Amino acid sequence: MRRRVLQATIAAVTVAVVLLGFPLAFFGAQYARDNEVRELESRAEQLAFAVDFRVEREIELTQSTLEAYTGGRTSQAAEVTVIQPDGTRLHAGEPIDGRRIETRTTAQTGAVVELVISWWDVFWLSARVVALVVAAAVVAFGAGIATAMWQANRLAAPLVYLAASAEQLGSGQVRPQVEPSGVEEIDLVAAELARSADRMAGRLAAERQFAADASHQLRTPLTALSMRLEEIHDATEKPEVREEARISLEQVERLVTVVDDLLTRSRRAQGGTTEALRLIDVVHQQEEEWAPTFAAAGRELRIDVSQSAHVLATPGALAQVLATLIENSLKHGGGRTTVRSRQSGPSAAIVLEVADEGPGVPDHLAPRIFDRGTTSGAGTGLGLALARDLVAADGGRLELAQRRPAVFAVFLAGVPRSLDPDVVLPKGSLISPRRIGRRRR
Repeated sequence: MRRRVLQATIAAVTVAVVLLGFPLAFFGAQYARDNEVRELESRAEQLAFAVDFRVEREIELTQSTLEAYTGGRTSQAAEVTVIQPDGTRLHAGEPIDGRRIETRTTAQTGAVVELVISWWDVFWLSARVVALVVAAAVVAFGAGIATAMWQANRLAAPLVYLAASAEQLGSGQVRPQVEPSGVEEIDLVAAELARSADRMAGRLAAERQFAADASHQLRTPLTALSMRLEEIHDATEKPEVREEARISLEQVERLVTVVDDLLTRSRRAQGGTTEALRLIDVVHQQEEEWAPTFAAAGRELRIDVSQSAHVLATPGALAQVLATLIENSLKHGGGRTTVRSRQSGPSAAIVLEVADEGPGVPDHLAPRIFDRGTTSGAGTGLGLALARDLVAADGGRLELAQRRPAVFAVFLAGVPRSLDPDVVLPKGSLISPRRIGRRRR
């Protein structure tokens, strides 16, 4: 929209300058020429009147009399010639060579008065008028462009703010802060977006509360059932009963795991919100936590993240994802571990990569690396799966970008660099320096 408003305003200014500037330059130059010609004719008539006055009173007409009509400060220099009735010629002024503009008047006494000025003097005067009009047109065009840019930004900024709020709503923050823009139509859309956010927040709160309540209510009877099955398994002597008790106990344990997972997600959803935050803050927090561990293992943790990178993410969730990837690199990788960021595509998306110099991911594990239960034997197989879920909850994705050496890439929604995140988006809370719990793969 900003570009369209700018193009439309510039086009209107261009048409106005062309339609008004060209005629104004033409008529201005013509007026300057006509004015000089009229001034020359006026001087010739005045000289003719002076000649008649002197002839009637028998005053001698001399060359010094003509000098006053050759021009001065405000008039073009002219060559003056007077031919008296007896044929005597009087001349004053510098001779004019080349193209000339001349006027001739006959006095009542029969004397002929002739004034000549240079055509080029009149031409340069007209050219100065045209140059003045062109300069005024350039100034008007520049002022029009500046006004167009200001107006385009004024109209587009509320829409960008609204889009950012909608992005927050789609990324998980169901209560985006939308400020009035002063444009009635945009404020109506923003108000409706706020009402939709309120309704969505209520529904999500009810769902989360239900999941939490259901999980709490199910854990107690499931624990009791598990204990009862263990007692039956230990008390009976019959193999078939012990086998059935073991199978039932495994099913109850799987159900307990599902309930615990639901309860964990519910708590995380209640406490996490997607915010605009500086990526370097989260990375530095993890660097302080993991650098001593890497140093103790004889390895290096290197950070190469842009200071100006801003992303839309949940601070705690992003910190936990980064901790999981760094710990995974420490356990299964080798050499130097590098955490770096780069921009992806024109949409200002940010890619956070964790890479090492180790042997990489085995071929048989790579296709299932993010599946629950997939492990090389040194972990539970839940860390990367939970990390992928956390990134997906913020509207991003976690991928294995390279197998050998291993490179894990976290794709996050970025904030446009041309906008101030503290103005366009609600300012996110500071990340607590508390130690984030580690999850092992």
